[in-house]
Amino acid sequence: MAQFKKASDIQVGVVGYGGAFNMGRRHLTDMQKAGMTPVAVTEVDPARLQVATEDFPGIQGYDSVAKMLKGSDVHLVVLITPHNTHARLALQCLRAGRSVITEKPFAITTAECDAMIGEAKRRKLLLSTYHNRHWDGCVLEAMKRIHREKAIGDVYRVEAHMGGYGQPGDWWRSSKTISGGILYDWGVHLLEYSLQIIGSEIVEVSGFARSGFWKTAWKKDTNEDAACAVVRFKNDAWLTLTISSLESNPKPGWLEVTGTRGTYILDGGTYEIIQFREDQKIVTKGKNIASQWERYYRNVAAHLTKGEKLIITPEWARRPIHILDLANQSAKKGTAMKAKYK
Repeated sequence: MAQFKKASDIQVGVVGYGGAFNMGRRHLTDMQKAGMTPVAVTEVDPARLQVATEDFPGIQGYDSVAKMLKGSDVHLVVLITPHNTHARLALQCLRAGRSVITEKPFAITTAECDAMIGEAKRRKLLLSTYHNRHWDGCVLEAMKRIHREKAIGDVYRVEAHMGGYGQPGDWWRSSKTISGGILYDWGVHLLEYSLQIIGSEIVEVSGFARSGFWKTAWKKDTNEDAACAVVRFKNDAWLTLTISSLESNPKPGWLEVTGTRGTYILDGGTYEIIQFREDQKIVTKGKNIASQWERYYRNVAAHLTKGEKLIITPEWARRPIHILDLANQSAKKGTAMKAKYK
């Protein structure tokens, strides 16, 4: 999809500049480092919009997506908004002829993902999700050890987990309607790792959930206290994803990957390999390599200027959402849900 002669010809903008993590600034800065040109920002908070215009002198500021699409020549829009707005805003931008990147998660439901993918294909526009954690040091290290070095043999099980004991806050990420549920926030990151490591098609998903212990300002719309997705893959491997705010004894690490010749445990900073050699247990520990998040926007720029293959395709971004969506459906229905590929 080579549409531009050089990266600086790609005019970019963000929707959303607030929040505790300065995500708007980070995205515009990273796109700028990849050679693209920031031209527009949409933010409903006037104070945050003022900050954006100070951070990027000359950038055009808007208080609505409609005004940005009408008043600017932005080519690529990044959505840094609550999860339940991604599909609606993405479709609005795609229909206006603009390429779109959403923050993760891509959307909340499979149907939303498919609508976005269909619109992007019809209009021959770029659509992606900011899966920068595709290049987290922990998964880059794991892929090297597990797949290139075959340190634990053939992978047949991944256990992904996150959480502790405590009441969630009252922010929008604690609302099931807005966030999608407890599995969506950290779950989409852990699935990004797991799907790389397993490397097979999804067959079916079972979901389990416990609600009602914790209450927030969202009352009955508060996220589940704990939820789990169990995923069966075509290569006979399986995955469990558990996110909980009821864990009084959290498991170590973020992922425990088990193979025919050992186990690999990782978190954000370290890894541990447990192997048996001649009936002797061997434990190897180390530090993960540095993350390489800059590769995401470099790939986007190269895709739009040189036709380089897009790494985080919308089809790739659909997979974790399909798992989470099916897990939600399964938890309600009490039965496993079959995966569907377009």
